[in-house]
Amino acid sequence: MESLDLLMTGLEALLTPSRIGFMMLGVILGLLVGVLPGVGGTTGVAILLPVTVFLEPISALVMLAGIYWGSMYGGVITSILFAVPGNPWSVAVMFDGRPLAKQGKAQLAMSAAFVVSFVGALIASVLFTFFAVPFAELALSFGPPEMFAVLLIAFGTFIGMGGDAPGKAAIMIALGFLLSTVGLDVVTGAPRLTFGYIELLQGFHFVPITIGLFGIGEVLSNAAERYKVQIEEMTRAAKLGLHDVVESVRAVVRNWWLVISSAVLGFVTGILPGAGATPASFMAYGIAQKTSKHPEKFGKGAIEGVIAPEAANNAAGTGSILPMLVLGIPGSPTAAIMMAGVFMWGFIPGPRLFTEQPDFVWGFIASLYLSNVAALLICLTATPLLALMLRTPYAIMVPIIVVLCIVGSYAIQNSLLDVWLTLIFGVLGFILRRLNYPLAPLVVALVLGAPTEEALRQSLIMSDGSLAIFFQRPISMPIMLVALLLFILPLLQMIWRAVRARRTAEAAGK
Repeated sequence: MESLDLLMTGLEALLTPSRIGFMMLGVILGLLVGVLPGVGGTTGVAILLPVTVFLEPISALVMLAGIYWGSMYGGVITSILFAVPGNPWSVAVMFDGRPLAKQGKAQLAMSAAFVVSFVGALIASVLFTFFAVPFAELALSFGPPEMFAVLLIAFGTFIGMGGDAPGKAAIMIALGFLLSTVGLDVVTGAPRLTFGYIELLQGFHFVPITIGLFGIGEVLSNAAERYKVQIEEMTRAAKLGLHDVVESVRAVVRNWWLVISSAVLGFVTGILPGAGATPASFMAYGIAQKTSKHPEKFGKGAIEGVIAPEAANNAAGTGSILPMLVLGIPGSPTAAIMMAGVFMWGFIPGPRLFTEQPDFVWGFIASLYLSNVAALLICLTATPLLALMLRTPYAIMVPIIVVLCIVGSYAIQNSLLDVWLTLIFGVLGFILRRLNYPLAPLVVALVLGAPTEEALRQSLIMSDGSLAIFFQRPISMPIMLVALLLFILPLLQMIWRAVRARRTAEAAGK
């Protein structure tokens, strides 16, 4: 009941005309950036973060949350209508959503995606509400060794569960750590890597680098590929009627167990640092196919192939915020950008935030419910207008996005250094994309670099320089073992593949 009382407190803090207005504005902007291919939620939040500097903290965070949730809904439209995912987490929806559109069932696919997105986010929001306080109370018992172990898991996730290129992920983590060390030493206060420049004493601000990587870098990447979307019967396909909504609700009810299991899977995956909505959507799609009575229909227009990934990715988007608020560890790149905003508004993410700023925390949690309701209603009524955004020539969108990036980076500290950082990291982001290097590990390492170093050095001071402290404490030891396992997991997988290949070769030779 305590959680429900706190949620009511958050709703009271949120239910003012100005904050509701900013939330609605955020949802609309999120839907717009979600519809635009190559922009997406992470880029949209990064570009628009500087705008929130001029808002009071709760309104600013609620607006950013609206952008995030709106973008998760908006990416569905392009994935289903044009086979062009507006966000990485919308790729899995495209596998069956696009075949349904070709069969003349685009309305059913989109309405089912919108409805199940709302249901998945609602389930995750309920889990968030009831797990937030126990999670925060547990985190209060964490000292520096426990915090370092948890932070290490955040980086180990990228290595052990980040795909087929753990080496590239490790390089990006190292680069993020290097950038985070510029400025004043977190313990002694001595200048580091400033090369005599006074401007570098404050270190590299997170936001300009993120805007460059995700904003300018995305624009350059799309321009290099001569990105173009073919518009085909857009107005007709994008219309949603009451019949389509009713049919989609029936489809969701028929597959209620798939919806719940996908949402729970997404929420748990979202809590894992560095995982986020994209792997959750693919895992849910794979499980749905393996457990289906008709797996042969997947990839050819199975409605379950739309329901499962959409429920999972919206639940994961909600789950990724929980470790950001409670532990100061973002569960996704977008959550990392939101965490930068929390710092920017003068708050420190962590368990004490729940006791010191309850209106801020629970107002944001309440926005999880309201912004998803707003996104669902807007999507069901304004999908044709959102799809019309694709008629905007890319040559017009590019300068608008670039100007927003530059103005946004300058507005943070009124510094030309930040503008140069945005441009430099925009080019770097473009190069890294062409070389298939993941950007998320760099972003997370840049945000978590200082707290990771501080936790490590405080732990070593406590133990007179002995690393044994991480394995002697009852909470830090199991967390540390999991983190180390994640780091060596690619090596174990490589050894297993080699052994299996040898056994296969020996069996073939006989």
